[in-house]
Amino acid sequence: MSLAELELKPLERQSDARGWLIEVLRGDRTYLNPRGQIYVTTANPGYCKGNHYHKRKTEWFLVIKGQGELIVADIATQATQKIEVDAGTPLLVKVPPLIAHTWVNTGEEPLYILAFIDEAFNPQDSDTYPGNGNGRWDVGGARLAGTGCANS
Repeated sequence: MSLAELELKPLERQSDARGWLIEVLRGDRTYLNPRGQIYVTTANPGYCKGNHYHKRKTEWFLVIKGQGELIVADIATQATQKIEVDAGTPLLVKVPPLIAHTWVNTGEEPLYILAFIDEAFNPQDSDTYPGNGNGRWDVGGARLAGTGCANS
């Protein structure tokens, strides 16, 4: 290996009121062979992100800064679980297909989440479905209005 083989790839940051997202590795880019993608996303204090499920994709999540909750719901049974997450206690969370998932920032600083999904995002075939079909901020039949999220 030499410095001549070093590659620098500028990354694009996508931002909105909830926070930002950077797609780190994508399998559909010429410099990569894996079919998935690694990304970093943030949720600003008081905001929720996600609230969707996938029919064929599996995601792995790791909070790398901040604290919050991951609310998951089984689409078939409507069973829900709330997982407390904190960067100080590293926890890798695997979310399989047909499990709705919503991140809630419960802290006072941005929540940073590192994630891997086993299939790169394709806007023409996103495999991303809102909540459980009953509404954008509705996971497992439980409204998120009680979470204090500014965008619920």
